[in-house]
Amino acid sequence: MKIYLLFIFSLLSVFQLSAQQKDTVHVADFGVKPYSYENSVEKLQAAIQACKQQKAKVLAFEKGRYDFWPEGAVRKEYFITNTSTEQECPSKVKTIGILFENMEGLTIEGNNATLMFHGKMTMIAFAHCKQMKLNNLHIDFERPGGSEITYTKVDSQGVEVALHRDSRYEIADGQIHLYGEGWRSNKNHCIQYDPENEHFFYCNDWNTLAASKATEVSPGVIRFSTPSDFRPKTGNTLTVRDIIRDQVGMFIYESRDITLNKIGMHYMHGLGIVSQYTRNITMKEVNCEPREGSGRILASSADFMHFSGCSGKINILGCRYAGAQDDPINVHGTNLRAIEQVNDKTLKLRFMHGQSYGFNAYFEGDTVAFVKAATMERFASAKVTSAKRLTDRTIEVSFDRNIPNGLELNHDCVENITCTPEVEIRNCYFTRTSTRGTLMTTPRKVVIADNTYYKTGMSAILIEGDAEGWYESGPVKDVLIQNNTFIDCTYNGGPGNAVIAIHPSNTIVDANHPVHRNIRIIGNTFQTWGNPVVYAKSTEGLVFENNSVTCSPETDMLQKEMFILNGCKNVTIKDNILPKGFSSKNIRFENMKKKYKR
Repeated sequence: MKIYLLFIFSLLSVFQLSAQQKDTVHVADFGVKPYSYENSVEKLQAAIQACKQQKAKVLAFEKGRYDFWPEGAVRKEYFITNTSTEQECPSKVKTIGILFENMEGLTIEGNNATLMFHGKMTMIAFAHCKQMKLNNLHIDFERPGGSEITYTKVDSQGVEVALHRDSRYEIADGQIHLYGEGWRSNKNHCIQYDPENEHFFYCNDWNTLAASKATEVSPGVIRFSTPSDFRPKTGNTLTVRDIIRDQVGMFIYESRDITLNKIGMHYMHGLGIVSQYTRNITMKEVNCEPREGSGRILASSADFMHFSGCSGKINILGCRYAGAQDDPINVHGTNLRAIEQVNDKTLKLRFMHGQSYGFNAYFEGDTVAFVKAATMERFASAKVTSAKRLTDRTIEVSFDRNIPNGLELNHDCVENITCTPEVEIRNCYFTRTSTRGTLMTTPRKVVIADNTYYKTGMSAILIEGDAEGWYESGPVKDVLIQNNTFIDCTYNGGPGNAVIAIHPSNTIVDANHPVHRNIRIIGNTFQTWGNPVVYAKSTEGLVFENNSVTCSPETDMLQKEMFILNGCKNVTIKDNILPKGFSSKNIRFENMKKKYKR
């Protein structure tokens, strides 16, 4: 009997070990080896396929470097928001280094490995996935899409520059060309970094250099014969990249319950991590910044994290953002314009912005709002009964009730309310961006707390919402901005040059018909250089309370506007520590009757 029991116990142990082995797929078993410097694309695809077949719970890397080239990568068409027009990039086929599609319950454990990509690629994509986790990885490009050029000498005969070792170039017929692995940088955009004041600002210097005679002094050192009046600042660095957003860094598409944890995104080509119509996303300790020791200052050609049409809750916790040529975080929906009424319950809708179109924007059962473009008022609602794609630009959508009489065709819009998220951004650090720190337009609860915004070029936080420009939808209803620190923001401008800007696109401004509501700015610290702290347009229930505002000794804050209120109602400014002598003279009122100027 004892022998029989021992046999059964041993058999069970074997079965348990076998199950454990199937639970984890090791990429090394498929020939994906660290430091091979070989293309691991197809071998990793085989490992992912094994995870599908075995219903594995973990896909594991050993620590080390792994390389991925476009050759052998998956090529798949995706229309991705805020990327490119039909003219800029006619093909929407993406080259995807690592694709997870129709998968559920898998953790990708990186064990601090580095994934090094080559050429132009969308590095990782999750499509129609559930309960996926990406842990402990560093992700970078061997040759980033952005080039970095530092002024080392300036004189009356021209300028001398040093190119970063990762920035490849060639001089042909006296002209410089920036290129990479299978690509050339053609339509360039330039942002300059001044290490003395740590400002990141737009400039046209690249146009001057590209038009000037170039001579190689030594490898990586170029002299340009520039006009005598061209006198840039020695030590400043130009970051130059192509404007075409033909790929993105990572794509999370029509999925749910996706978590990124302890991820280093060290360069992203085109646009950053784009989450599109995905429910429940957690970004925890995702550091979007150059790889330590790389010597680079740029980490993305545009945004770092872009959320479009998402739902559930977005948690962004303990992340760092440094070196973006656009916004670190952008959360929004998409307003589509009503262009034709097909019948009593059906509209033909059109994607209006050139760079956002072609994707699924409405799903059966979704609740929508009909939006007056001139006022941004949500004046009626309905549920979607069907949505049919007509062209890349147009969709036919039917509703459970008649189209409201007040809808103005070829002007008013339809907003998907179901596909709007609750958002929490906490304990994050934002710096070295020429634009905003956080863009936020969602009607659900938003908490932005315990963050540091250090020298963002434009408003640290922008709450916009529009039906005229980018068509990024979303009057807000519940926003708490609490216990954040803002240091020297908005040196590049923005609405009212304000640190926090609330700036909807409505053309009719009436305090009795606000766009945004219930925005509380409480317990924050502002260190300014004389620019306004808050600009608010068409906002009801704005609270500015228990904040501390200081300004540089050189700035006479009392001669400047600290608050700009345009068409607002029920604004409370109380119990703040403000510069000595602050009074109502430091508040500018526009489009507000006397009864609203308390």
